[in-house]
Amino acid sequence: MATNLAIDPQLINRALRLSGEKTKKAAVTKALEEFIARREQKKLLSLFGELDWDPGYDYKAERSRQ
Repeated sequence: MATNLAIDPQLINRALRLSGEKTKKAAVTKALEEFIARREQKKLLSLFGELDWDPGYDYKAERSRQ
């Protein structure tokens, strides 16, 4: 799907330099992937302290289970 965007040229140039990508498309794609990954990580962090931990859980026994 082709999309025309008016993106600040300075931002594109910085993204190209920092990402090491050779094309604008690759730099924008990488930036979007990293943006999405960060937002998904934030969602996971919001769960910290919200989940109940089972004190009887034996992780070592689970490792050796086949």
